[in-house]
Amino acid sequence: MNLFLKNRDSAYDPLDELDRVRRELSRFFADENENTGLFDRSAAPSVDLIEQADGYALYVDLPGVDKKDLELSVENNVLSLKGERKETRDARLFFRKESWAGTFRRTVALPQAADPEKVKAELKDGVLTIVIGKREELKPRQIAVSVQ
Repeated sequence: MNLFLKNRDSAYDPLDELDRVRRELSRFFADENENTGLFDRSAAPSVDLIEQADGYALYVDLPGVDKKDLELSVENNVLSLKGERKETRDARLFFRKESWAGTFRRTVALPQAADPEKVKAELKDGVLTIVIGKREELKPRQIAVSVQ
């Protein structure tokens, strides 16, 4: 029996098998603590959530998205972002296409200290910046020490 034959019609390629094993291992060792939402998909914009002294900043990459096509809400300490990125180019002219178009929805669980009443959003240069304040009672306080 020839080991280099998958079946009689096609040749066995060991590199294909190595690639398949690499993909399986990548899925197996994926970060289980990754914070993804129920409606997230690979064609959704990436997000970064950063803690700051007085709150949190969420940065969402949205090149080509108009602010009129965005909806933002916070409920039960979960921030939801819905929107649409419209196709702007004639798809028949692409030699290679890695950008995406269509509707998306991202959900991000906010930290307990986040105050849903203190949310501001700004879309500038293709980046949506969402600033979320911290609850006053959960902010760190400075305590003055008196010397006697």
